[in-house]
Amino acid sequence: MPHGPGELPSRPDDVPAAFAERFNRGGIADVLEVYEPGAVLVPEPGTAATGEELRTGLLRHLALGLPIDVRPRHVYRAGDVALLVVDWRIRGEAADGSPVELAGTATDVVRRGGDGYWRYAVDNPFGTAA
Repeated sequence: MPHGPGELPSRPDDVPAAFAERFNRGGIADVLEVYEPGAVLVPEPGTAATGEELRTGLLRHLALGLPIDVRPRHVYRAGDVALLVVDWRIRGEAADGSPVELAGTATDVVRRGGDGYWRYAVDNPFGTAA
């Protein structure tokens, strides 16, 4: 785990927990801190987003106002790069009372920056989707 709330992860294994903690607080600026500059988000299978589109993709899920639960399955590290396989779920009730159930298995690439902290280079929440 990161050393405390809001701290960046010093191990690749801790990136999902750092993301979830920030996501569950609901602040986009905090969430974006766990992405390196130029990172790629796959907001839906087959679509890559960077920059403002990455931010917009994250905001769609943050706007639900529901917590995310993450469960890392595998971490494969090669020096300053790691592949993460993470099961995730967002579940609850939307503002209109309708049920929300989103889940997937992410395949993510994280990289250690010059500051020693690990951040997403590629965030693919639907990594196993066809």
